[in-house]
Amino acid sequence: MARVVLTGGAGFLGSHMCDHLLARGDEVVCVDNLVTGRASNIAHLEDNDRFEFINQNVSDGLAVDGPVDSVMHLASPASPIDFAKIPIEILRVGSYGTHNVLELALEKGAVCHVNSTSEVYGDPVEHPQPESYWGNVNPIGPRSVYDEAKRFAEAITMAYHRVHDLDVRIVRTFNTYGPRMRPDDGRVVSNFIVQALRGENLTIYGDGSQTRSFCYVDDQIEGQIALLDSSYVGPVNIGNPHEFTMLELAEVVMEATNASCELVFQPLPHDDPTQRRPDLTIANRELGWEPAVQLKEGVVKTAAHFAAELGL
Repeated sequence: MARVVLTGGAGFLGSHMCDHLLARGDEVVCVDNLVTGRASNIAHLEDNDRFEFINQNVSDGLAVDGPVDSVMHLASPASPIDFAKIPIEILRVGSYGTHNVLELALEKGAVCHVNSTSEVYGDPVEHPQPESYWGNVNPIGPRSVYDEAKRFAEAITMAYHRVHDLDVRIVRTFNTYGPRMRPDDGRVVSNFIVQALRGENLTIYGDGSQTRSFCYVDDQIEGQIALLDSSYVGPVNIGNPHEFTMLELAEVVMEATNASCELVFQPLPHDDPTQRRPDLTIANRELGWEPAVQLKEGVVKTAAHFAAELGL
């Protein structure tokens, strides 16, 4: 049993991490200011005596009493809508927030696990993307508030590792989806599912030929915990290597929801990547991990969650 401090623990990804850590016997201190996280995501954990919730903005500081074995930094708004609405907050949690997490880990002698993202690769010219690829990011575009915040988070994490010999882990996540996503968060899987359930047209940005690799949340969490439990510093890609165009995803969603929808095409957002797929060589070799959930199965589970939440 370990005591884990988890920032962003009321968010989509963070709340699933809480569940998995508690299920294996760990204690979890969940830190979240509920800007994009939701209290409903962790309501089922309130009576668990190994779970503690602290309503705190990690960008303003992070103080936790008692011993800590691991600090996992999952706090950050991660949807395109957030990039436009709260860009400064995103930059702050990637910079000040990461610094505060690292300081807590250093103080407690804990492992520090930092969530980065495939967005550090930008609009990649190397495909699929290995961790050695440095990326192709527009540093001043509208997506840069997230991309560069995560790139800085990786840089400061490695600086603490080199200067203070802090034990760190860095994970790069690829398009995670599943239950507890916000219905209006603007990510393509949630957009398509909610539109299909409501009998609306599906909005395709660009011509639909751009690709993504979608990783179901349980696979993502299991990969990250495997990294936490390893001695590998990282960065490590955790995602699904199966690549789908947006048009193919639309077909999967319509089939999974038994919907018949028209496709409506809108201009491609600025700096939207044309392709994204992880090279999982390191995850396979160092962690013995690979994803197990196929897209259709994951979309069915996610659609069932949204249908229940929205009363559809």
